[in-house]
Amino acid sequence: MKRKNRKWIVLLIVGLMIAVTGCGGSTGTPASGGNQTTGGGSSNGGTNTSGSEAGSGSEESGEIKVGILHSLSGTMAISEVSVHDAELMAIEEINAAGGVLGKKLVPVIEDGASEPAVFAEKARKLIQQDGVATVFGGWTSASRKAMLPVFEELNGLLWYPVQYEGLEASPNIFYTGATTNQQIVPSVTWLLENRGTKFFLLGSDYVFPRTANMIIKAQLEAEGGEVVGEEYTALGHTDYSTVISKIIAAGPDVIYNTLNGDSNVAFFKQLKDAGITADDITVLSVSVAEEEIRGIGADVLEGHLAAWNYYQTTETPENETFVANYKAKYGDNRVTADPIEAGYIAVYLWAAAVEKAGTTDVDAVKEAAKGLEFTGPGGKVTIDGDNQHIYKTVRIGQVQPDGQFLELWNSGEPVKPDPYLETYDWAAGLSGG
Repeated sequence: MKRKNRKWIVLLIVGLMIAVTGCGGSTGTPASGGNQTTGGGSSNGGTNTSGSEAGSGSEESGEIKVGILHSLSGTMAISEVSVHDAELMAIEEINAAGGVLGKKLVPVIEDGASEPAVFAEKARKLIQQDGVATVFGGWTSASRKAMLPVFEELNGLLWYPVQYEGLEASPNIFYTGATTNQQIVPSVTWLLENRGTKFFLLGSDYVFPRTANMIIKAQLEAEGGEVVGEEYTALGHTDYSTVISKIIAAGPDVIYNTLNGDSNVAFFKQLKDAGITADDITVLSVSVAEEEIRGIGADVLEGHLAAWNYYQTTETPENETFVANYKAKYGDNRVTADPIEAGYIAVYLWAAAVEKAGTTDVDAVKEAAKGLEFTGPGGKVTIDGDNQHIYKTVRIGQVQPDGQFLELWNSGEPVKPDPYLETYDWAAGLSGG
């Protein structure tokens, strides 16, 4: 089994190098191999302040440092630790196949601690002190928004792996999670057609849920839906009794859930304790995946829905290999999920862009990444050269008793990213791009 997997890796990297130097695309999915790479955390003392030199110094030693920046503590750790694990697995696989430009990738790991200000501080450290070539990290939009000016100021490069509210496209960020037209907008349309027109909007109190709900309200008004309630709670909030009373009084067909982190555990358990199941009110979540189901309990979430671009049950040969390797590395009780897959493919996309560019220079990598293709566990993705998001297939799934998703609907093909919703007339007043 291990020999077979190592053969897959070698074939992938060779194919990648050939493909990206030709038409700018790469396909294939690697297998796991080699010993686990552990985080560095050492500093080379260098300081990069501007230009396209951010992170380039680490190449000279025969190693390439890359940053891994996720919440390993705090309310978001329930979601982010597994993305961190997937990125380390991708780095290990790439190193086992010969590295990038013949050099070993050395991860420098930092903890964002579920605090946007800490993410910004750690991003600056990774670029200026550690001299990383790129950073993979973040989850909440608050963390991304805090890091964005740091990456733009220092001309660093962030690969952000989580679905978000759109209305953004930074030249220093690649977005491998879904933007709004690849998750929220199609899921609202599907709900209107299949679950009802009365929506209760529930979210955590920060930029993603508030912006997402602003978009949802505009879409519902255009497509014949109605908002019967809207509530926000702080990240980490745990008492949902008052909110649930408001939901019961409003009588919605759908609860559109943009809660993040540990709050989802409290909300769903208290909703069930109140006697409300998926047969009574459909809850569709956009930040509850297999990893969160593991923490909340499948018995609590059974029958509820989530909109993503990947599930552990997605049927591709690449996903079969990915899931097997992830479980072999981290334990059979572990699950994969959309942000886990998005973090994993981000490492491969960056590696392919570097191979194509022949350097880790940020500006050269950005240029090389335009139009780059990769067939990952969730299927084929393509980097949009105009906005640095990726084409993704949209999927709506229902939680099953085993904690996995039954896919109810998908878009049939990867959807072009439209972060500013320029193709929707009803969003004209929202789009700032």
